[in-house]
Amino acid sequence: MSHKLRYRQVHLDFHTSPHISNIGLKFDKKQWQQRLKAGHVNSITIFAVGHHGLAYYDTKLGNKHPNLKFDLLRAQFDACKEINVNAPIYITAGINNWASELHPEWREINCDGKYAGWSTSPIQPGFHKMCFNTPFLDLLCKQIREVVHLYPNCDGIFLDIISQGPCCCNWCLNSMKETGLDACNEEDRKLNARTVLEKYYRLTTEAVKTDNPDMPIFHNSGHITKGNTKILKYFSHLELESLPTGSWGYDHFPLSAKYVLQLEHDFMGMTGKFHTTWGEFGGFKHPNALRYECAAMIAMGAKCSVGDQLHPCGELDESTYNIIGAAYKEVEEKETWCDNVISISDFGLLSSADVNSSHERENASDTGAGRVMLEGQLLFDVIDGEMDFTKYKALLLPDEIKVNSDLKKKIDNYLTQGGKLILAGDGGLNEDNSDFLWETGATFFGASEFQPDYMLPSSDVKPDFCSSPIVMYLRSNRIKVGCAQSLGKVYDPYFNRTFEHFCSHQHTPYKMVDSGYDCAIINNNILYFAHPVFSIYRWYGAVTYKDYILNSIRKLIGKDISLTTNMPSVAQLSLMEQRGKHRYILHLLYANKILRGGTVKMSGGNIRNSSSIEVIEELTPLTNTEIKITTAKPIKKITLEPQGKEISYKTNNNQTIFTVDTFECHQMVVLEY
Repeated sequence: MSHKLRYRQVHLDFHTSPHISNIGLKFDKKQWQQRLKAGHVNSITIFAVGHHGLAYYDTKLGNKHPNLKFDLLRAQFDACKEINVNAPIYITAGINNWASELHPEWREINCDGKYAGWSTSPIQPGFHKMCFNTPFLDLLCKQIREVVHLYPNCDGIFLDIISQGPCCCNWCLNSMKETGLDACNEEDRKLNARTVLEKYYRLTTEAVKTDNPDMPIFHNSGHITKGNTKILKYFSHLELESLPTGSWGYDHFPLSAKYVLQLEHDFMGMTGKFHTTWGEFGGFKHPNALRYECAAMIAMGAKCSVGDQLHPCGELDESTYNIIGAAYKEVEEKETWCDNVISISDFGLLSSADVNSSHERENASDTGAGRVMLEGQLLFDVIDGEMDFTKYKALLLPDEIKVNSDLKKKIDNYLTQGGKLILAGDGGLNEDNSDFLWETGATFFGASEFQPDYMLPSSDVKPDFCSSPIVMYLRSNRIKVGCAQSLGKVYDPYFNRTFEHFCSHQHTPYKMVDSGYDCAIINNNILYFAHPVFSIYRWYGAVTYKDYILNSIRKLIGKDISLTTNMPSVAQLSLMEQRGKHRYILHLLYANKILRGGTVKMSGGNIRNSSSIEVIEELTPLTNTEIKITTAKPIKKITLEPQGKEISYKTNNNQTIFTVDTFECHQMVVLEY
């Protein structure tokens, strides 16, 4: 059974060098408690062992920080429990510099004989990646058992940096030899790594549950890869690491949460108080940014976690907990409408990261499709191939998704029941990309010889501000309409750009006559885009692309779409249902993100180069938000929460129509049935 999480957590990083003195000198129980109360915090992850490999408790197995004169973990833990604040305990797993300095042979080594991980040279500052196939795993499990024995009433164990590369240390070379694997073969090295990682999960989970079979446990590797559900038996809950300003961006968390919400595990989002990312001392994001980020978490069905970093002195920073408190005060007021929810969605976005094992968990086609759906305020879930398709009005298969025979049968069954299918690029083609897997009503002629080319959408799906051919930067497939409806034509350039013939600064203009090929088609319940439109939108972000895609999707779905609104594209929404309380909760989110900063190479004490960062500062109210929504159950009452303000609405057949006069950042609209 999934472990039930609290809503307002802090993840308190404490990776502290052995060369810093007076560790924990300014820890004061009352001040610690006051800061947590000011932050409205009801759970905080505190450190037993950080990445330097140093312990902050009285250990008999590890190495206590040489400049810590008392049991800091015990002092923090008891202070939390005294005010009913949960205290999960952190133990570094994949990184441990103390162990690596004692046993450099325990480090991960790549096939070139170099150290793997963040720090690849003996003279490079940074943390050392350990191999779980070495005796290090035994040491780790012993230390886990020590911690859970000393803290039997802790609220879980957080194990960090859980990954295993295709290592070539002596232990891995021997393992591959014993199991008949070829260490010179990359795929065999990856197979060995998967076996080693499975061993890690099994042994560390057993260690965590040594004294208490119900002890919560989380293995952190950022966030779960879509479809990688076999490992979930080792997890009590999930924590989705997604710091918008730490290179993840503001669209990452919703797409991750929209997948995890379909699983059985309770989960939290994890952002940070930092202006950039982990390891930043003295960095603060504006309170309004954290207000928005926490609102986005609860809007997507998650609990909240904010990353902080404790100063070596042991004192929680006052400014940090005032900033966190501004966000968590609002979360606390909204929790009752956010617990035990399920999502209500029209679309299932089938992740190519699940279906295509070669795809990275974050790839252009999935991300681009998700961004289009978010910016179009379409109700959607992110799903894998094992989930139920039948509850969705349409399935979206991104550009490069490959469909095997089992998945083909499942989609065939879905289509016979009236479902609709959205395909693009090579998505929905057979194994050798020579034809469609489904009857699209078009003839397939293979990939175009031109890149880029242009497309001119038909009048019913074109952007309302553009009636000219639009450049498409990635190669299209050649299709000609048969019995389907064309949504526009492809225009070829005069030639591809080469040293022998080129035109202007970028690419060659289009010919004045269309190529005779179609850019998109609708055939009954199937929509197909000839270009990999979602990848193109991910990389280039042109409004013309988004409008063309959304107009085409809405043309396919027609009146079956559940919700329409006049919200701007930067706004987001989600629709949840609390069946036990007979109500829907519509979450409206709005914040202006501004791209600030620039790229500069850093040196000195900085490990990360600077780059542009999405910043939220002012929160501008959004006015006159119009909503038209169709629900399975008739609506009896609508209120704005947590204000408790009832608003008027009207009905048209089975559609409920209302307006939210104004809101700032986040508004919950509760529709009782």
